[in-house]
Amino acid sequence: MPPAYRLDASAQQIAAVLRADPAGDVWQGGEVVPGGYAPVIIRDNERGRHIVPRQWGVPPPPRGEYVVPFVRNLESPFWIGTLRHTQFRCLVPMTHFRKGNDWFTNAAQPLIACAGIWRDSEIPSFAILTSGPNSALPVILQPDDCDIWLQADIKIARRLVEGPAGAV
Repeated sequence: MPPAYRLDASAQQIAAVLRADPAGDVWQGGEVVPGGYAPVIIRDNERGRHIVPRQWGVPPPPRGEYVVPFVRNLESPFWIGTLRHTQFRCLVPMTHFRKGNDWFTNAAQPLIACAGIWRDSEIPSFAILTSGPNSALPVILQPDDCDIWLQADIKIARRLVEGPAGAV
């Protein structure tokens, strides 16, 4: 079964919870699979946080065949340059994520933000960071950690990936 997540919230609801400008995004909710489009929240100095649509899964490295939906190795040359630059980090909103046949959610925080990165190569795309090299669990950010992920130096931001914030 391919990885998937659900985002059962409108762009307006996402914007309200994660303090972002919906910027005209028309997301109405639903399941997202690799290769599908979904909203992510990016930050820039002029507009602050705003929602943009992107494809889940970045184009593969040379000789790769499939889009790459997850960042599992922070030291990989494929990701390291993108991770070091704060302008390429994003928040991936979701309400549920699937591991195997089971769907998981956080009752205390129905709309969660996961750590992600985005690229504007051939296709505007994004990938979700996982909580370990062999994990399919996304790095879930606590509300106070979202700004750290979007703005902090990589040495500080990577603590969110390696620390308890990624635990479910």
